Amino acid sequence: MEHDKTAQSNTRELEPGIVTDLREKMTYGSYLSLDTLLDAQNPVSDPEHHDELLFIIQHQTTELWLKLVLHELREACSLLAADELGAALKKIARVKHIQKTMTEQWSVLATLTPSEYAQFRGALGNSSGFQSFQYRAVEFILGNKNAKMLAVFDGEPLARELLAELLERPSLYDEFLRYLARQGFDVPAAVLERDVTVAHTMTPELLPLYIEIYDNAEKYWAVYEACEELVDLEENFQLWRFRHLRTVQRTIGMKVGTGGSTGVDFLRRALDLTFFPELFAVRTEIGR
Repeated sequence: MEHDKTAQSNTRELEPGIVTDLREKMTYGSYLSLDTLLDAQNPVSDPEHHDELLFIIQHQTTELWLKLVLHELREACSLLAADELGAALKKIARVKHIQKTMTEQWSVLATLTPSEYAQFRGALGNSSGFQSFQYRAVEFILGNKNAKMLAVFDGEPLARELLAELLERPSLYDEFLRYLARQGFDVPAAVLERDVTVAHTMTPELLPLYIEIYDNAEKYWAVYEACEELVDLEENFQLWRFRHLRTVQRTIGMKVGTGGSTGVDFLRRALDLTFFPELFAVRTEIGR
């Protein structure tokens, strides 16, 4: 009898105010379009391999996070253009948290062993993360622009249109440098007037500006903080790239990628790409 009482007490009763008749009402599932979302995982291996669902969900969730990263960075650019630095930094702070989640997420895919992946890898055809237009869009908005990438999306008009738009727009760093100029900092005219369709490269003429900011942090606290936020942003992106590389190496070794790249070697070269080179170069100059 005592056992029965214990079992019965281990149930949480519904509170009287909880809505249970949800017919013709907005529900959790309808708001999130869960019917569509949960029906979007379609393994192609035949017979279906158990671990392919992990592979699909890993990449789909990454794309959802990239969608939010792009949403926040575009707003951060608009806010910088409107001289609203504080609000822009709030968006960047959110992106940093998303980046950490995306980086840690690789640990889930790393549970996929080489022998498991080999059993369904052939079914992927030429599909590859290299073809992620949202990833390229994030790279473009951060300044790592490459017009040749548009050709990859000739068969996806909306994706190509988005990348073409971002190619023509100032990057986050361009907007930050323009903001600094409007605040009275000595940003070289050549930087302000540069062709924004190409990637920003190391510009030594910007170093005196950053030395001034870092040597007088209390005086320029807002922009000093912004500089460090951008450094965090790039560092997080590089950590994501590195974790991607190590996960790929752990799973397929030195094989050629499904999309035709050299795989690990291709990913390793991406670690040499930088968004805000002067913000790292200035560290060598501080305190000299």
